[in-house]
Amino acid sequence: MQQEISFVEIAVIGGGPAGLCAALEAANAGARVVLLDRQDRLGGQLIKQTHRFFGSRSHRASERGINIAAELTGQVTSHPLIEALTGATVFGFYEDGVLGVEQEGRVFYLKPSRVIVATGASEKTLAFPNNDLPGIYGAGAVQTLVNVYGILPGKRVLMVGAGNIGVIVTYQLLQAGMEVAAIVEAAPGIGAYWVHAAKVRRAGVPIYTSHTIKRAYGGREVEGAVIWQLDEQGQPVPGTEKDFAVDTICLSVGLSPLVELLAQAGCRLAYVPQLGGHVPLRDANLQTTVPGVYVAGDAAGVEEASAAMMEGALAGLHAACSLGYGRAGYEARRRELQHQLDSLRSGPVGEKIRTGLARVLAG
Repeated sequence: MQQEISFVEIAVIGGGPAGLCAALEAANAGARVVLLDRQDRLGGQLIKQTHRFFGSRSHRASERGINIAAELTGQVTSHPLIEALTGATVFGFYEDGVLGVEQEGRVFYLKPSRVIVATGASEKTLAFPNNDLPGIYGAGAVQTLVNVYGILPGKRVLMVGAGNIGVIVTYQLLQAGMEVAAIVEAAPGIGAYWVHAAKVRRAGVPIYTSHTIKRAYGGREVEGAVIWQLDEQGQPVPGTEKDFAVDTICLSVGLSPLVELLAQAGCRLAYVPQLGGHVPLRDANLQTTVPGVYVAGDAAGVEEASAAMMEGALAGLHAACSLGYGRAGYEARRRELQHQLDSLRSGPVGEKIRTGLARVLAG
């Protein structure tokens, strides 16, 4: 029996910061949008971000991610031109442009005129002896436990990684009542913004740069970890080991863009370390090498949530305009959003992102 296919104007895959803003921008221009997310609630990473954003007002400065998620979700679910489907996993992007979707055991198919892929990113892990012991988590998993469900993963934690996520999660764990033994960072300097790093240093948490984890140990679960120093070539230095008695090890060693659906769609991908891994080539309008397929957020390259929101809005605007919607105010709105995104990527902090983007612009 042939499955029925529903035709839609724009499908947005992923209900995180990029997907929410893409759906809203496209719908505000007049397009009909179906937003699909595999989780049971919208918001993506925003629902676990209890810290305040900083920057300008247009970048949601002084707002907390959890509040931004609630605001955007309310706008999406109340918008007459948006149908939001949660618990809906897009499992296939077929050669004829059809999307296969599973929701609560029901399988159905959509044929969108335009698709915006905003699937986000997954956590990277780290190889070391006993890295499969219970008590070893990714930083995102720890954020979900603590900030969404109010569950502490343990009593004393070693944080591996001193980027923004690692340092922010460290501070959130301190606020929740956990003891942080130390932060370990393989690079010679920390990657987090000083505004975040200063908070954990004032709390007395030591940060060991040019160090990495050597091994974890324990019987049925983590009981401790050994770290050691790295030389200028990134090689471990025997005799520099330090032992920490901890019941939790939290890994914050980066994110990888989730591009499986883009690969299924036939989009050309390139490996760009500055953007987190394999990402799709795209033009200035965020359209990939497959006409009608757009990308936004961490699936396009790992950045902050503020950049994901701006990029999502741009993708939604371009997709809607390509269908004939919102052309009257298109150029002014495009300039506004692009200016906000460019300002987020300006200066020394955004140099890595700008270098990576130069390698993926396809037209």
